[in-house]
Order: sequence, then C-alpha cells, then structure tokens
Amino acid sequence: MLAHYLRNAIQDIDNLIEQTHKDIADIKVAKHSEVFERAKIKEELIHSFENKKSLLDNELMKMLRESGKKSLEELLNKEQQELLALMKQRLFELKVCNKQYAKYVVTISQFYNVLLDSIFPRDLEGYKVANHKPASLLTVEA
Repeated sequence: MLAHYLRNAIQDIDNLIEQTHKDIADIKVAKHSEVFERAKIKEELIHSFENKKSLLDNELMKMLRESGKKSLEELLNKEQQELLALMKQRLFELKVCNKQYAKYVVTISQFYNVLLDSIFPRDLEGYKVANHKPASLLTVEA
C-alpha cells in the first residue's frame, strides 16, 4: 500500500511541475489568463498531494509502531526506498521550478507597480506608502 501512495504522490508532483512549466512559458508571452486558469488546477493538485502525503505519513507511523525499534530504512523494501528517494528528488525539482516562476511573477509585478506609480504617483509618508494621487492628465467621466 505504501508503494501505491508513493507512486500517486509522485504523479501529483510531476503534474505540478508540468503545470508550473506551462505557467512559466505563458507568463513569458503575457498569457496571464491561462496562468490564472491553471491556478485552480494547481490548487487541486496540491490538495491531492497533501491528502496522499497524509496517508503516507499514517502508513509510515503505523509501520514504525508495529516494528518496535527498527529504523525506517530497515522497514522499507528496496522499491519503497527508491520511490521515497524519487519523491524527494521530484519535490526538489518542484521547488526549483517554483523559484523560477516566482522570479517572473515578482519581476512582472514590479513592472506593473512602477508603471502604475508613473501614471498615478503616490504620496510617501516616511516608510508608509499612501494612496495614489489623482492623475492630472487623466479624467474619468461616468
């Protein structure tokens, strides 16, 4: 059962990596709506992974309780150890992908903030940033 949980958790991680790569590709070409649409898919994958990880944790704790004083390495067979190592590797890959994605998100966010500040300047009061001042070059009519 443990190997089954590990395989499914790895599959969720692989799907998250794939979705993050798609997000990176789309954010590079300003397809922001696709990125936002994938957010729900990624949330579901994260929730699914968390559930599977919880099942994994419960199974491992059960094995440890039943074994007495044996270590986890002694309890797991070769396939389970390999799957656990693969899951760790995939989680590291996901971390790297998320860091790369975050760099793009922060850069684009800063770009839009600078653009907004140049159109609608803000009053700075020390370290506190006040609301945008009304732009003198733009008028809004309702």
